[in-house]
Amino acid sequence: MEQAQPVIEVTRLAKTFSVKQKQPGLRGSLKALWKTESQQVRAVTEVSFSLNRGEMLAFIGPNGAGKSTTIKMLTGILYPSAGQATVLGFTPWQQRRRLSYHIGSIFGQKPQLWYHLPAEDSFRLFARIYELDMAAYKKRRDFLVESFQIADLLHIPVRKLSLGQRMKCEIAASLLHSPQVIFLDEPTIGLDVVAKQQIRDAIRTLNQAEETTIFLTSHDAGDIENLCKRVIIVNHGQVIFDERTSVLKRQYLRRKVIDVRFAEALESPFSLPGVRTVKQGTYGVKLEFDGSQVPVEEVVQKVMAVQRCNDINIADPPLEEIISEIYTAQTA
Repeated sequence: MEQAQPVIEVTRLAKTFSVKQKQPGLRGSLKALWKTESQQVRAVTEVSFSLNRGEMLAFIGPNGAGKSTTIKMLTGILYPSAGQATVLGFTPWQQRRRLSYHIGSIFGQKPQLWYHLPAEDSFRLFARIYELDMAAYKKRRDFLVESFQIADLLHIPVRKLSLGQRMKCEIAASLLHSPQVIFLDEPTIGLDVVAKQQIRDAIRTLNQAEETTIFLTSHDAGDIENLCKRVIIVNHGQVIFDERTSVLKRQYLRRKVIDVRFAEALESPFSLPGVRTVKQGTYGVKLEFDGSQVPVEEVVQKVMAVQRCNDINIADPPLEEIISEIYTAQTA
């Protein structure tokens, strides 16, 4: 049986920027106003991978790792310095207009909805831009409105929406033309827990219903665990990890952090077997443990047995720490 052609195929893709800097020793002088020298900064270094239809990929890394630069090349915004890439059979930087009818993109901090108009007005504008049949547009809009639970938001000016409400409308807008691939660059940044989960549920529903290929970048480990079965980690512009999410969780997401706020003051040093007390205050403690050795439920039960709790928060370590650990292991 013939294997399906990858939706995205990237081969040794690289991007180098030329950055102008003032010459050393001239700062503060009149010559410094016009005397500069160029320095070559490599943002992406020979990245290679492929992505099949319906896959949900987490493409992650620390700030400055080359994630957004890669997305901009794959959507045709930037020309690469070297290498090749195809998205749905198109070369993005050569066939950007044709490709745009088949992909969607969201950059978490760069809105596309008109700020002073209701989202519904922007939706109709996008329907015209993408040359959608009005009957098909209305059917598609209604599906997205239900999926993202935004019926009561459509007629409110975007400037009056909360960040979470706006992001749901932004993502829905990028899906109006039924793209086969959607690039999500930090779609849940700055959102509260409820808004994050609503967006994750909607993205998952879309993927299951339409086999939409999802290319996601995020600093939130929850996005990765809840949505993606595969993870690519980049650091200093290079791929350092390309595995199933289950492998990442098993090897690097074992550590858990619990913040506890007790109803009454602690009278003695807090201690539990198999759990490290990172910090202790008058009413609270911060605990850390290996979830593969000590079940989370067991730790929570032991904490609650000590005395009554007002609040308990369970979290993974910062993604930056995990990436640093992987990078150190790769370069050791």
